[in-house]
Amino acid sequence: MTDIQIAPKTGASADAAAAVAQYFTPVLHELIALAVNGKQAHWHVRGVNFIAVHELLDEVVDHAQEWADLVAERVVALGLPIDGRLGTVAAESGAVVPKLGFTTYDDAIADVVAQIDLATEKINAAIEGTADIDPASQDVVIEIRRGIDKDRWFLSAHVAVK
Repeated sequence: MTDIQIAPKTGASADAAAAVAQYFTPVLHELIALAVNGKQAHWHVRGVNFIAVHELLDEVVDHAQEWADLVAERVVALGLPIDGRLGTVAAESGAVVPKLGFTTYDDAIADVVAQIDLATEKINAAIEGTADIDPASQDVVIEIRRGIDKDRWFLSAHVAVK
């Protein structure tokens, strides 16, 4: 019988993995909150731009879910668990709970953009914090930053003024 290692073997030390988890956990929480709150906005948006905003919000939610998975899997690949349970996210996220019910497209966009901005703050902290600790992990959050910037741009373009 061969000796099998249970924990993943990576180039990161245990200290580096713990530091990455410290930066990635808030990113995970905000991305999960973005996905949940974005879906709430998707279901309740109203107005002249309904179909475009409704469909765009679905894309934002899909991206947030993909990025949350990417962040969580990076921490787990480094050998540590991560807590993405909804109760933990609700307690730890800085997201403002959207009001219940129908909302205009511009209010829905404003709410989702505010959540994107909060997630971006955590992503920026992770980019800075992982630079000297684990460049492979930093690359993960840099990739997410590029995508979330694009999602914010697409949403903001629906309410931009001349």
